[in-house]
Amino acid sequence: MATSTIDSSTRIARVAVFVVFALNGFLLAMWVVHIPAITDRTGTSKSTLGMFILLMAGTGIVGMRVAGPLADRFGSRTLVGVAAVIGSLAVLGPGLATGPVTLAVALACFGLGNGALDVSMNTQAVHVERAYGRPIMSAFHALFSGGGLLGSLIGAATLRAGWDTRLTLTLATIVGLIITAATVARLLRDTRSESRIPEPSAATTPHPVLPEGREPVDSPSLECAQTKQPPSRPDQRRKVLVLAAIAFGVLLAEGVANDWSTLQMREHLGVDQATAALAFSAFSITMTAGRFTADRISGTFGSVALVRYGSALAALGIGLIMASGWVPLSLLGWAMAGLGLSGVIPQIFTAAGNLGSDTAATDMSHVFSLGYFGLLAGPALIGWLTALIPLTTAMAVPLIAVLLCCRYAGAVAPQPTGTR
Repeated sequence: MATSTIDSSTRIARVAVFVVFALNGFLLAMWVVHIPAITDRTGTSKSTLGMFILLMAGTGIVGMRVAGPLADRFGSRTLVGVAAVIGSLAVLGPGLATGPVTLAVALACFGLGNGALDVSMNTQAVHVERAYGRPIMSAFHALFSGGGLLGSLIGAATLRAGWDTRLTLTLATIVGLIITAATVARLLRDTRSESRIPEPSAATTPHPVLPEGREPVDSPSLECAQTKQPPSRPDQRRKVLVLAAIAFGVLLAEGVANDWSTLQMREHLGVDQATAALAFSAFSITMTAGRFTADRISGTFGSVALVRYGSALAALGIGLIMASGWVPLSLLGWAMAGLGLSGVIPQIFTAAGNLGSDTAATDMSHVFSLGYFGLLAGPALIGWLTALIPLTTAMAVPLIAVLLCCRYAGAVAPQPTGTR
């Protein structure tokens, strides 16, 4: 679809989804940056905090699983609004907590809202991407990272200025509610009946003429326009399961990088803490930069190629990390891992949201929740393994995970289509 043919309401919806993704990252960062201050004030120990974070993750998965069917029934626009309001209000909860019990309740509510917002905003992003007719999902995820960076910088600045945590989080809540009110009405409508893929007609479905040997770009609008009928329910379930497994592997590797990259470099190379911290910086920088370029790559070469070669690049980077005895080479490995993984998850969510049925949000919630479980399980598994083997050796787990993602990258291909 040519950019000039996109109507203004779709363009506005795209901007609104950008803002929602950034808001989600901002709210999450506002909690994370205030963790030390909140735990000190509530008298929460590190071990107790670990259990509370698991509680937040658990309610987040509940929010994801509940939000999917609700978004299919009432539309993702409605669910984005409800979840964003819950998340904006809940981020104030940890700041008002007076002890471990109230902090646990606050984090449970925050996790519920965050999980519901994750699914509903990604479902809305799929609808906008479909309307655009070209890959734009990765840019939305890049804005989530950008919102997180903004939140961390603002939180750090207010802490340095000596602001009370309750004041900062109250302002964050107000900002969240204002942004929600300003953006939700500009999102696209997508009721359950509107989510079904329409039957194409000869008048509205042109057959693209492509250069010899060139595969068609797996654009969401193109595949939707050419799909003659939704896949059978058993086939759809199998596809969802494979997509969920790939999401699990990718986010497992991402979680390991987030939590163990600095320690791996320090243990393996014996460097100081400041140098070791560069490992996570290298991973994060290329992860964010990659998400701003992944849509163009997907549009040119297709989503399968992006997932396959991105996973291969990440595997090569992890292998380099395990073998390297030199700091610059290890940093290159972490940078390669971040760049390789950056565009994979958005392609998986796009594929889950375009399976050609009226349960797109439910399908996405299954994929998202299992992937999120991988994000949590990966770092925990590495922690358990380090009691038996060196940390660098345990990096074989994310290496195997991304190699399997490379092997099954074909799962993100468009649904079978009619005659082209």
